[in-house]
Amino acid sequence: MAELYVKPGNKERGWNDPPQFSYGLQTLAGGLKRTPLTKRVAASQDGSPRVPTSQTSTGLPPMGPTPPVSKAPRPPPVGSCPASSVEPANFSVTESETLLEDVLKPLEEALEDCRGHTKKQVCDDISRRLALLQEQWAGGKLSVPVKKRMALLVQELSGHQWEAADDIHRSLMVDHVTEVSQWMVGVKRLIAEKRNLSSEEEANEEKSTDTAEENHMVPGV
Repeated sequence: MAELYVKPGNKERGWNDPPQFSYGLQTLAGGLKRTPLTKRVAASQDGSPRVPTSQTSTGLPPMGPTPPVSKAPRPPPVGSCPASSVEPANFSVTESETLLEDVLKPLEEALEDCRGHTKKQVCDDISRRLALLQEQWAGGKLSVPVKKRMALLVQELSGHQWEAADDIHRSLMVDHVTEVSQWMVGVKRLIAEKRNLSSEEEANEEKSTDTAEENHMVPGV
């Protein structure tokens, strides 16, 4: 009678002993064996399965979709700028500044016109002053306002505007005396000599015209 209360699997135990359950039966009843938490692989954020470390260490390519390649243009490196914005450092300066030859050449031509009509000593002194002008201009010792006013002075001198040229000379002596004092005396003398020469030429032309008219009026000439 007591054998009826003995649980299956252990016939030597009494009726009041607790039954012993098989570990294998428990695992079968609980389903498939679960993976220990220490070996669990977490899923990636994009939903693609992760490859275990044992597979990636063999050199095989990872499974899953390839991440999209961004087609956005890369920013230019720091310190670089577009080629169109790069300009030579002296490009704009060269255009804005007055050229030395544009000022010196008309002055030298005016001096040559005066030779033969003016004393040699006076012409030599003017030539020496113009050489100082050229030296200081080429050496960068003259400011931009002085160069611009000299360009205007030369224009007035070439156009026989003696009063305007002399006014520019006086303004330079007042405003920039430290820059122009060494050679402006020669420019002033050149303006005066050129003015005198022009007056003589005009007087000679008027005299020649009057003589021609008188000869034309005399009968038989």
